[in-house]
Amino acid sequence: MNAAEKARILLIDDHPVVRHGLRQLIDIEYDLEVCGEAGTLQESLAAIQELSPDLAIVDVALGDSDGLEVVRQCRARWPDILVLVLSMMGERLHAEHALRAGAHGYIMKQEAPEVLLTAIRRVLGGGVYINPDLQDRWLQRAIGNQHAALELPITSLTDRELTVLRLIGQGLSTRRVAEELSLSVKTVETHRDNVRQKLVLENSAELIRYAALWSNRSAGGD
Repeated sequence: MNAAEKARILLIDDHPVVRHGLRQLIDIEYDLEVCGEAGTLQESLAAIQELSPDLAIVDVALGDSDGLEVVRQCRARWPDILVLVLSMMGERLHAEHALRAGAHGYIMKQEAPEVLLTAIRRVLGGGVYINPDLQDRWLQRAIGNQHAALELPITSLTDRELTVLRLIGQGLSTRRVAEELSLSVKTVETHRDNVRQKLVLENSAELIRYAALWSNRSAGGD
């Protein structure tokens, strides 16, 4: 395969070191090449518009935004562009939210390089990539395995509520969460109340404690 036939990949991650490592891994492949990089939501949208990549690899947590916002906007504005989410966030919960937002796959950063390359080629080939163990878990739930069907209350959260919970877990105040998500303080307070009710938490102190514990656990995987 010559250079003109290589699949063009855009790297979206707010850590330059991570992007550098991904570029080194991808650019040595005969059928893949990195066509650009971005570290924020606005940079990402501008790069997608300018470069029209075949595939965007997106981190869930960007410096200025939730990475799933990139996924949602890409799905709405450039539906032909494929998206693979690559993240440190635990896949048991976040993979489902990523696919719901429009991603074509979800893979953990802890996976071996060859697994990432497999995921990239799977998505480029028209498939969907998720961890096989997670796929089995979802399949069991789909066919009515009662044990697998038991869902944690957190799975009832919407994408936006999940993002608010993550930011609370990072120690952000309501005002800072509003600034991060470009929302009004009142809207964030509504999201906080909805999260607290869905998770059956008594007060804001319990919500903050839960968010911190969950954020630490989900960042390390299932």
